[in-house]
Amino acid sequence: MATQPRRDESGRAEANKSAPGGAASFKRRWGGGRRSTAAPYLFLLPFFAIYCTFLLYPTFSALWLSFQEAVALDVPSFIGLDNYVRLVQDERYLHALRNTTVYALASVFILSPLALAVALAVRSFLVPSVNLKSFYRIALFLPFITSFVVIALMFSLIFNKDFGLLNAFFRSVGLPELNWLRSERLAMVSIVLVGIWTYLGVNSLYFLAGLQNIPHELNEAAAIDGAGRRKTFLYVTLPLLRPTILFVVVQATIFSYQLFEIPFLLTNGGPSDATLFLSQYLYEVGFSQFDRGYAAAIGYSMALISIFLTVIQLLLYRRLTR
Repeated sequence: MATQPRRDESGRAEANKSAPGGAASFKRRWGGGRRSTAAPYLFLLPFFAIYCTFLLYPTFSALWLSFQEAVALDVPSFIGLDNYVRLVQDERYLHALRNTTVYALASVFILSPLALAVALAVRSFLVPSVNLKSFYRIALFLPFITSFVVIALMFSLIFNKDFGLLNAFFRSVGLPELNWLRSERLAMVSIVLVGIWTYLGVNSLYFLAGLQNIPHELNEAAAIDGAGRRKTFLYVTLPLLRPTILFVVVQATIFSYQLFEIPFLLTNGGPSDATLFLSQYLYEVGFSQFDRGYAAAIGYSMALISIFLTVIQLLLYRRLTR
C-alpha cells in the first residue's frame, strides 16, 4: 500500500524533506550551502604573489639601496642622503635633467597642439569620407606600436649626413646639408622630431575621442547664436576638451622623463652629452659604472620629478575648471 504524503491544514501536500535526492541532502553534503569566505582570496593569491615579488619588493629594495653606497660587488654600506646630495652636485646629472626637461616642454607645447590640430582636421570637412577617417585612425596609431629599434633605424637613414633622405631633399632644392645627429645644436632637434612622429598619432586619437564625446547640439546652438568657428572652438570645444588635454599633457610629461630607446639608439647621448637623458644616465651609472646605490637615487629622483609635475598639472587643471 502506497504511503500518502502528509497534508497541512490547508490541504496542500507537505514536501518530504528527508528525500535522499532533495535539496536538503545536497546542502548537507556540500557544507550546508555556506559560502567559503577564503575562496576569493585564494584566487587573488597568485596576483598578489606576483605583484609583491616583481613590483613591491624591487621598489622598496631600490629605495633602501638609494641610501647606501653599493659599487659593483662590494658589500653595501648605509650613507644616508649622500647619494641625493651628490645629485645636485653632479654636472652630468643636471645636464641630463636639463635635456629631459627641454624634451618634455617640446612634448607639451609642440606635440600636444599639433596632435589637437590633426584630430580637428580628421574630424572636420578636410576628411569627409567615413572610410577615409577610419584609415587615418589606423595610420595614426601605427607609429606608436612600431618598435623603437625600427624607428631609430629608419630615422638614422633619414638623418644621415651623406646619403640621408633629408639632406638629399635639401640638395635638390639648393639648401646646405646638415649634420643632424652629430651637431650639438641639431641633435636635440632631431630627437624631438622623432618623438613628435612617434607620439603624434596616438595623441591625436586621444583628442579625437574627446571631440566625439562633445554633444553636437552644443556646436549647433553656438552656430545659431551667431558664433563662428573660432569662437565655437575657443568657448565650446576647448573647455570641454580640458580632461583630454590634461590626460595628454600628463602622459607626455611622464613619457618624456622615461625616454630611453630613441636617444640611446640614435645618438647614444652624444655629441658631447647634447642628447643625454636621465634614463640614459641612469643606465650608464648602473650598468657601466656599476654604482648601484647612485643609480637607484637617480631612478627615484626621476619618479619624484614626474610625480611633482603631475601634481602641479592637476592643481592647475582644478584652478582652471573652477
